[in-house]
Amino acid sequence: MRKYTALFFLIMFMIGTDTFLVSPMLPTLQAQFGVSTGIAGWMIGGYTLGSAIFALFAGPLSDGWNRRTVLLSGLLAFSISTILCGFADSFWTMCLFRFLAGVSAAFTAPQVWASIPMVLPASSIPKTMGIAFGGLAAAQALGVPIGSWLAAAHWSVPFWTIGALSLLLAAIAFSLLPDMKPSVPMGSSRASILSRYVPLITSSRARSGFFAYLLLHLGSGTAFAFVGKWMADRFELPIAQIGTVMMCFGCGTLLGSMVSGFVTRKLGPMRAITASMSLLVLLYVLLPQLTSLSVVAILYLIIFATLGIIFPLVMGALTELNTSIRGTISSLANSTMNAANTLGAWLAGLLYVQLGGYASIGIFAAICLALSLAMFLYGGVFRKNEERTGKEATSVS
Repeated sequence: MRKYTALFFLIMFMIGTDTFLVSPMLPTLQAQFGVSTGIAGWMIGGYTLGSAIFALFAGPLSDGWNRRTVLLSGLLAFSISTILCGFADSFWTMCLFRFLAGVSAAFTAPQVWASIPMVLPASSIPKTMGIAFGGLAAAQALGVPIGSWLAAAHWSVPFWTIGALSLLLAAIAFSLLPDMKPSVPMGSSRASILSRYVPLITSSRARSGFFAYLLLHLGSGTAFAFVGKWMADRFELPIAQIGTVMMCFGCGTLLGSMVSGFVTRKLGPMRAITASMSLLVLLYVLLPQLTSLSVVAILYLIIFATLGIIFPLVMGALTELNTSIRGTISSLANSTMNAANTLGAWLAGLLYVQLGGYASIGIFAAICLALSLAMFLYGGVFRKNEERTGKEATSVS
């Protein structure tokens, strides 16, 4: 069973690395293709746009297909499109190849979560889910800095490396994974895609929860999109050093995800989300005013550790909105995240150029986080989780 766990971890590691790779490389790619700062963010947004659009129906559609086939096809397409990014000869071809990579990831990542219960015993599912999620955090901690170091040789090397390793993973998955045929007839899932979203559309708690989730990623995504550009401009860092600083971000996310359960048990979901997001509002306003790179790195470590605490907590609350359609909720959450990151990459360029640099981005992020917290509290998204936590605490005492 360890072979499946390792495979799923590595797949999510590659997808996570590719997702965050362009941010530290943005100054280099901007110079390579000769584009303005205002539109450079679309090299990030192209990927998230493709993932956001296709995630809406990739998950529900694949419920009627052999998951092994979908995963292998998605991983193969992901490998090829990422390799092609290294051959891009213009800004728009780079955006196109990034878009295709995002589309491929939208089909691949949901199959990891859906395949785990099909190839592993029930007792191993929670642990394997956690390890697979750890692949995303490890990508931010290790994959992105390594990609930045490789880019010091040439900007195309990280894309070729990730693509080649993903191709190798596709070959390994082909030999390891069994057929995972659907439990429903082919084509039946297609007719029910829209109906699966109806319970979420008609629920006020779900609407509040997903709007708050959108604002959470819009704020954090906007701040992250241009942090590499800001560090290059503010501290005159070369790309390799930017990657090293960003290792702190990934380590923070990994640390936060590891202690998220502990913090939630100690404070309860409502207090944990309130304290965490209030801290982020303060830090996002303060950060752009700092002139010490060491202090900036420490504060960003705290920010990403806090985000690492928040995201599992929020995803747990969202999936509890309707336990009968958790797969659809996961697909919608993925689409919401990528839509927010796409919009954030575009807004970051406008704010950075037109409204005073990274300070305006920090204020925008703080406003988004404050509104997100208000929506979570107003919509009662954590009400059920809070009641469950209280019951568990009572039973323990």
